[in-house]
Amino acid sequence: MKNPRRQMLALALCAAAAGAAGPGWAQAWPTKPITLVVAYPAGGDTDALARLFAEKLSARVGQPVVVDNRPGASGVIGSSFVAKAPADGYTLLVAPSTFSIAQIVLKTGAGAGYDVVNGFTPIIQTAMMPLFLVSGPGSGAKNLKDMVAAAKRSPDLSYASPGSGSPMHILGEMFNKSAGLNIKHVPYKGVAPAINDVLGGHVPLTAVTYGPIAPYLPSGKVTPLAVADKARSPLAPNVPTLAELGYKDIEVMAWNGIFGPKGLSPEIVKTLNGHFNEILKMPDVAAKMAVFGALPLGGTPETLGKTNAADFERFGRVIKELGIQAD
Repeated sequence: MKNPRRQMLALALCAAAAGAAGPGWAQAWPTKPITLVVAYPAGGDTDALARLFAEKLSARVGQPVVVDNRPGASGVIGSSFVAKAPADGYTLLVAPSTFSIAQIVLKTGAGAGYDVVNGFTPIIQTAMMPLFLVSGPGSGAKNLKDMVAAAKRSPDLSYASPGSGSPMHILGEMFNKSAGLNIKHVPYKGVAPAINDVLGGHVPLTAVTYGPIAPYLPSGKVTPLAVADKARSPLAPNVPTLAELGYKDIEVMAWNGIFGPKGLSPEIVKTLNGHFNEILKMPDVAAKMAVFGALPLGGTPETLGKTNAADFERFGRVIKELGIQAD
């Protein structure tokens, strides 16, 4: 005769297992390491933010959080990797606003394997980053007027950006149109290599966020000429806006956000959003983000989704109007 107590225990265990797998039961998450994918090389501002977030998120969830750099094609390679990853909360994308527009410039479209507006799950918009026009040590330009004069004298003048389709690329071409110039675009595979070539005198100008140039400002190796925002940046209050200098039709702001693959469960999205909102409120995080040239944001997943869609529409229009293409 079977032991009734053992039968009851077995039935209870089966019922618990079935219930845990069924609707209404929250699966334990996370139970293994989480990967934050950065679609650019190490050393840039997006990479720096990702490493800061990884450290703080790991402490909150009790699992390792690692950063995986997958550079190339202005972020399309890394973004495509995340789009195709399982929607289980273990592979996330830390993306700059290049994410919204790179496909339009590169004309990759569906060939990249993802839909930039509908093919991901927005989690949180983490930061805003003002963009600066900057001259390098070999340019001889100490202000925007000098730079414009140099560009008119030299048809070979060029500017670096972290990639085709980046906000920095868009800013450069908007400025070209507004100033009646033809400064040539030189794309790189991220912020770090672009800055390195500017510092080395290989490219005289760049459009960039504040963080990567901050270490070189005291020595005068680089000179910020103007900021492309409606108001001066608290990060560099002495730098005039483009509007102040007579270019009133140019406003381009970079942002950073975190996305998951399409279909990520609402429970995991809510959990991640909560963790990141708390992380962004930490004083030490805000201080470190300022060093990277980023101003903390936070908010709902819906806010990031709307920002991404709005940039896709607005800059898609600008790209077509200016005839911007991959170099």
